Amino acid sequence: MSVIEPGTEVPEFKLQNAEGEPFTKADLLGKTTVLIFYPFAFSPGCTNQLTNYEEVIHEFEGRGAKLYAISTDPRWSQTAFKEQLGSSVEQLSDFEPKGAVAKAFGAYFEPAGMTHRALVVVGGDGVVKWSWLGETPGDVPGPERVHEGLDAAS
Repeated sequence: MSVIEPGTEVPEFKLQNAEGEPFTKADLLGKTTVLIFYPFAFSPGCTNQLTNYEEVIHEFEGRGAKLYAISTDPRWSQTAFKEQLGSSVEQLSDFEPKGAVAKAFGAYFEPAGMTHRALVVVGGDGVVKWSWLGETPGDVPGPERVHEGLDAAS
């Protein structure tokens, strides 16, 4: 499996936000976006990852980046997860059809039927500027990986 490559235009897609509204490629345009693909709400690794990002979210926002977290969990689970963490990172559900967007971005872990752990930085023009895929879904990228992606995008 390989994650979407830098220089690739983001494919058309449709996710669901916490309110059940669609989130599409058009929502990425005009700003630098970091897409955080993660396996499961409430799992220890995902909890640590999003907690670590929240601690330095001001750094990412100061660089003009907006973060979105994507998993194959239903939006209700993601909302509860976000609330438990006290996170400001918007959650986007790739629940139905399960993993369709993760597959389009090369961030789906077929053996377990879940989102793989990946980061994708998208420029305001809708083109991937940087991407990273963990060797396993257990590889948790720290905030330095997000900064690496934002460095590559600037």
